[in-house]
Amino acid sequence: MKLIRITTDNIISTHDFPEGNYAEQNKVLRDLIGNNCRIYEHVMPERLYTELNMAGHPTKVPGQCVSMLIDEEGRLKENEPNLVGSYLYMTDRHGCPIMGNILFVGEEWGREAIDFCGIEDSVFKDLEQQLSHMIGVMEKAKEVFGV
Repeated sequence: MKLIRITTDNIISTHDFPEGNYAEQNKVLRDLIGNNCRIYEHVMPERLYTELNMAGHPTKVPGQCVSMLIDEEGRLKENEPNLVGSYLYMTDRHGCPIMGNILFVGEEWGREAIDFCGIEDSVFKDLEQQLSHMIGVMEKAKEVFGV
């Protein structure tokens, strides 16, 4: 199963969810977020569920629930805002932007808690298409407004 990464430059890429134990997986996830991410934060941005209609609670199918991972210290570093992440997080309402690259991952019921995993295939295709469309609209708006 895969995950989705969106950079501050609105570049979308897909990656295999990392194999290995928690420590090995967490290192790969932090490296994908980049900018010396030491701790990532699990975010469940409201618009991911209200506008993109993703499942916000794990089901019996691994990866049907989707959430976002960001750099916990992203606002303390020299990062650019992530427009997609900030929009989904409703920054326009509360003023706290998402800074740095973001990851979209799946969730599953683990032995003792909820674990991260890749995104289920049909959910992945839908989410990737919606995020690509969102990026296209944002890039066009930036062009129109000369930003």
